[in-house]
Amino acid sequence: MEALEGELRAKDYRFGIVVSKFNEFVTSRLLSSTIETLKQYGAVEDDLRVVRVPGAFEIPIIARQLAVSKHYHAVICLGAVIQGDTPHFDYICTETARGIAQISLDTQVPVIFGVLTVNTVEQALERSGSSERNRGAEAARSAIEMASLMAHPILQPTSHGPLSSNPGEKIDPLECW
Repeated sequence: MEALEGELRAKDYRFGIVVSKFNEFVTSRLLSSTIETLKQYGAVEDDLRVVRVPGAFEIPIIARQLAVSKHYHAVICLGAVIQGDTPHFDYICTETARGIAQISLDTQVPVIFGVLTVNTVEQALERSGSSERNRGAEAARSAIEMASLMAHPILQPTSHGPLSSNPGEKIDPLECW
């Protein structure tokens, strides 16, 4: 039985990063950790594109534009929604998560959910700190693994799939579209 697993190697992959400006004291830390992690695994600055949006609710539309451009192997979405006194938190979290998930399904481009949905500022700071719990670093690693999985020949359209003449050939998934 063959088990597929993504590799933590970002070299030769392009990443779009959508980051919310709202709660920037948190999202700037997520963004820094994301970029640092992508570089740690071999990404170069020219293969990274950061797009800043007003808030978490605006993330999905820009993430979709990046995904449909077919220029990026994965899109990373970063934001921080902190519980307040009204149900606004629930609406923003639900629709942001739904939008991000739908983009991946519609475009077949990995779109990674790196949006913090927390009850307190302290929780947001803990999950965006320099520790191993930084959600930006986790999102970057997920994006790298998913980009490499999507490039695997067995997950490609039939012309490059397991019945092709060269099933071990690694291809750029962006070239399949």
